[in-house]
Amino acid sequence: MDATSPVGALLLCRTVPDAVRPVAQLLREPLLLAPAGPGWSVLVPEGEPWQGGRRARAGEGERAEPVDRVLGGWATALAVGSTWPVLALWWDGDRAGYTLASGFRRPVGYVWLADGTPAGEDEAMRTFAERLGLDPVLDVQSLEALTRPDPDADARARLRGLLAVLTRTGLALPAGLDANAERIEWPGWRDAVKVDLGAVESSRFGPWVRGPRARAIAGAQLAAGLPLALWGAARRSGGWVFAGVLLMAQGALGLAYDRVREGRPGGE
Repeated sequence: MDATSPVGALLLCRTVPDAVRPVAQLLREPLLLAPAGPGWSVLVPEGEPWQGGRRARAGEGERAEPVDRVLGGWATALAVGSTWPVLALWWDGDRAGYTLASGFRRPVGYVWLADGTPAGEDEAMRTFAERLGLDPVLDVQSLEALTRPDPDADARARLRGLLAVLTRTGLALPAGLDANAERIEWPGWRDAVKVDLGAVESSRFGPWVRGPRARAIAGAQLAAGLPLALWGAARRSGGWVFAGVLLMAQGALGLAYDRVREGRPGGE
């Protein structure tokens, strides 16, 4: 975490880079992917959509997309349909915080003001610990300490405290991303679909990609994606709109893939 950057963000995925890569490609954003300790990966945005691409629209009367909203949408899009949670960490000149997304469950988050003043609900920390499988006593005590006033800890010190707790699970952020990082590039829809389906079939959800269960999952994704996209559009949140669109795309792909597979002799 760059203490000198006025605005920044990163995404922590509790899985290996090989599992993150095909899903991250669907975001169609310039990202750097690197291992971050046993069972962890880190995604770092190369661009700053909350400052760059949307700034022109802001000059035409629309507000620029805040970093927490963008990262929250990305985390949700990555986590939906995956077997691993995604933690978005973000900071700007006024606040810092996190959003934890896990499957279809409602994301949980916490915010600190720039001077470190807690501005979230204590229950969020307990939910955070539960979803990441942290120690219900020692780790929760450390997390709850971050929700109490501390005149010596600003917002970024609070984030470092949060990361210190996660190091007990094996998280180890790389000192630099130049050596071990790879750039995530959009391969085009045809290749993306092939990679995405290959990743699904090799996961523990492999048996669910065809048949009644697959169709039920795809239908649920379509049903959940539309209201999420409409909710995001009503609030002019590009991140949440993208999460909804991605859900609908995954559902449509699931139904199409099931039909193609069922139509081939022997399901091959």
